[in-house]
Amino acid sequence: MIKSSMIKIGQFNTLKIVKEVEFGLFLDGGEAYGNILLPKRYVPKTAQLGDEIEVFIYFDSEDVIIATTEKPFAQVGEFAKLKCINTNSVGAFLDWGLSKDVLVPFSEQRVKMQEEQSYLVYLHTDKASGRIVGSTKFNKFLDKSPPPYKKAERVDVILLEETDLGYKCAINHLYLGLLFKSELFGKVFLGKKMTAYIKQIREDGRIDLSLQKIGRDKIEALSEKILQTLERKGGFLAVTDKSTAEEIFELFRTSKGTFKKTLGALYKRRQIKMENAGISLIK
Repeated sequence: MIKSSMIKIGQFNTLKIVKEVEFGLFLDGGEAYGNILLPKRYVPKTAQLGDEIEVFIYFDSEDVIIATTEKPFAQVGEFAKLKCINTNSVGAFLDWGLSKDVLVPFSEQRVKMQEEQSYLVYLHTDKASGRIVGSTKFNKFLDKSPPPYKKAERVDVILLEETDLGYKCAINHLYLGLLFKSELFGKVFLGKKMTAYIKQIREDGRIDLSLQKIGRDKIEALSEKILQTLERKGGFLAVTDKSTAEEIFELFRTSKGTFKKTLGALYKRRQIKMENAGISLIK
């Protein structure tokens, strides 16, 4: 039997089908939860008694634990930008991709939420009620312990808040990091999910991020990309170190500064020629 500690409310779980009934399937939820219903409308056609199936576990509109094969926009322990569907005397209800909306209580709202507006929230389990709720008070959920990352490590980030310096980001939904304005390129907005790299971990534990690989890795990766693009385009590209940042980003998804450094490295290696009209591949 599955141990109760293995069931994660508000997350995906792989559970065994233990009983088939007219209105769905019962899944083994362990000692704490017993049999959990997967309603008939969510049952895959190939499901068989004894199979293990991946389901999302949450509470239905009557606060009964239930399973679904629907995929929410985010799980407990994650950030997501969600649309406010309704408000009442308790708080705001946001669409998170399931039949039951998720509540953001007034106590968890930094600003009063309005219908039809979208908000970046963190999903968590309320300690008092055990219900899944959202919050816009991010700082209390981010880990304050020394971060386990190394310089140049690749991480997933989501943009949380704009500041005078740049954007605060959640790193892997766990730690707080900062992307300075000088590191940004392309279209950015709150809630955007991106791949980033650990640029620096300061003595106080604060983390600086970069959208590009760090140091030589960044130059080498872009060098390879430029050479491959030149090969595909017949050996010539109408772009130079004088091109606009927008043109450079459109072609290579990189900043103008990094592009100029990389062109300089390729030129010194005599792999490219730089002309007024563009760059040429030296074969």
